[in-house]
Amino acid sequence: MDGRNKKDIKKGYKVLIVLKKDQRTGKRTKGIVKDILTHSSVHPHGIKVRLEDGQVGRVKEIIKR
Repeated sequence: MDGRNKKDIKKGYKVLIVLKKDQRTGKRTKGIVKDILTHSSVHPHGIKVRLEDGQVGRVKEIIKR
């Protein structure tokens, strides 16, 4: 499942995100959602989240609920 719909993402979900610095390469970072930062219900590049370790990026894939 991709991360473009806010309703699909909840705190505590394990996700793959792309950090701002990795946008060119598309390198993904795995982590657990701490906060959802995007206000709109849908975003074409992925919902922006903060992981438990403090990193911020856009969700590209939801691994586990």
